[in-house]
Amino acid sequence: MRFMESAVRRAELPNDCGVMIEFKLPTTSRRIDFLIAGKDLEGRDNYVLVELKQWSEARKSTTPRLVNTFIGGAQRDVSHPSHQAMSYNTFLSEINEEIYTRNIIGNACAYLHNYRQKNPEPLLDEQYGDFIREAPLFFQEDTAELQAYLKKFLSQGNGMNICYFIENGRLKPSKKLIENVTSLFNGNDAFTLIDDQAVAFEKIVHQCSLRSQQKNVIIVEGGPGTGKSVVSMNVFGKLLSQGKNVKFVAPNAAFRKVLVEKLYQDRAGKKAYLEHLVSGSLSFYDVPRDLYDVLIVDEAHRLKDRTAYMYRGENQVEDIINAAKVSVFFIDDGQQIRREDLGSVSSINDAAIRYGAHVTHMTLSAQFRCSGAEGYVNWITDVLQLERTGNEEGWDEGDFDFRIFDTPQQVYEIISQHQLNGSDARILAGYAWPWTTQGNSDAQVRDVRIDEYDFAMPWNSRANSSLWAINPEGKEQIGCIHTSQGLEFDYVGVLFGNDITFDPTTGEVKGVYEEYYDRTGKSGLRNNSEELTLYIKSIYKILCSRGMKGCYIFVRDKNLKQYMSQRLSAAKNRQYEIDLSQDSYLRVPESNDNNLF
Repeated sequence: MRFMESAVRRAELPNDCGVMIEFKLPTTSRRIDFLIAGKDLEGRDNYVLVELKQWSEARKSTTPRLVNTFIGGAQRDVSHPSHQAMSYNTFLSEINEEIYTRNIIGNACAYLHNYRQKNPEPLLDEQYGDFIREAPLFFQEDTAELQAYLKKFLSQGNGMNICYFIENGRLKPSKKLIENVTSLFNGNDAFTLIDDQAVAFEKIVHQCSLRSQQKNVIIVEGGPGTGKSVVSMNVFGKLLSQGKNVKFVAPNAAFRKVLVEKLYQDRAGKKAYLEHLVSGSLSFYDVPRDLYDVLIVDEAHRLKDRTAYMYRGENQVEDIINAAKVSVFFIDDGQQIRREDLGSVSSINDAAIRYGAHVTHMTLSAQFRCSGAEGYVNWITDVLQLERTGNEEGWDEGDFDFRIFDTPQQVYEIISQHQLNGSDARILAGYAWPWTTQGNSDAQVRDVRIDEYDFAMPWNSRANSSLWAINPEGKEQIGCIHTSQGLEFDYVGVLFGNDITFDPTTGEVKGVYEEYYDRTGKSGLRNNSEELTLYIKSIYKILCSRGMKGCYIFVRDKNLKQYMSQRLSAAKNRQYEIDLSQDSYLRVPESNDNNLF
């Protein structure tokens, strides 16, 4: 802060300017590095928000409008400093009722006090122009310009009351914020509600409008592709349009960030209004009771317990229920993939009881992914022995393109062909390969190796893992469960590694501890093969249900490949036999049929 102290002193600002350091941006886990308030020559109330960076160099990212710099021990893609300052200012000025009703003028800038401007300077590239015009960027040599900027808005001082209003203002979205965010839904076909989705939407909105002294908890269950996210985002938009203090919560960073990117679709200025209303689940542990009217939690099965990385609370389900008058959980119990994932229908029910909340249950059942082939989702669930779905006959021919290939190259080739044809297609894999950390910040190392087929590809880039699904460079990288869960593509290729096998003597699909490389996911499970197997099988089911039109798999374990091929052939030919009274799968004649179903 000595750099800002020097800038403020040399700007000769009055001593009664108000200053706030590390001020927490309301309803978020983010902090504003430095904020100073006062009056300008016209007597108008102003504040200047300053985003401070210790960077000494940066470069343009391969992802438009992001920058790449060394942070957290590696090269990473991050927001441009001016964009960060601009978005903080936009959100603060439109969520704090005292600021927008008292006409306090918000200003923002970024100060890189260790960074000497280059020629040409990548941070001043024209793609960042919109950000920089809203929040000027100052380098190490720009101290005089920074001082002039501060003096322009704060020369008359008298800013202590302004800081009081900023710190204590009521949190209520402004009309401008509501209009800007809700306009993102207009004409967006991706958020059209169909059948039971529309019914659930109306019921949830109605429940959220009821006035009650009692907390309300709404649990919406649905499997992959039933439209949980479509409903949750529509509810979010509707409640925001009604002026509710509402927030959309998504524990998975990749799902959250891709959702924001797809929603705002490059519409200038809109993203800044949206991105701070969409958050992760880490920051609600110390939130006052009933701070929010409504919290909407998508992918609630990924809510964490106290063992989760960087989480300082005890139970994220309880955090959510405590923080909101109404909490809405969209959940699929079958998508928990780690011990730390405590989000489940039963855990939410238990927490609701502890808080004396009224609980409403809803279910989404119709399948809108996998070309509506609900039979396929049930079939892959049954094949992986996750649940007896009773589906032995597969799905309607032509609805969904599922194939088992002999080599990983064949999977790569068909996915590449779909990409060339303009489809959104990606390759995914289970955690059956290690992930190199040193010298591998941007997918330089081809970790996913299948030597017997001379095949090797890199995992998704660490530099911008959260946006891998929509980054063009991601087409030549392999996504994992954390960069794909909750998302969908036209087609997916899935590589089954040695972490999942089939035992022909028992007829069981099993997980293999030594071949499973998610260190956090396998922690404490060395002697619990049943739980480990459940998580591994769940991961492969999730990966295989990311495609809307097709899924192509390569299976490394020969016994598992034979078993799945037999199941596919039997389903296609309606010849599979199973004894439902026994917990075993009867083998059928061997088949190498790779035909699509």
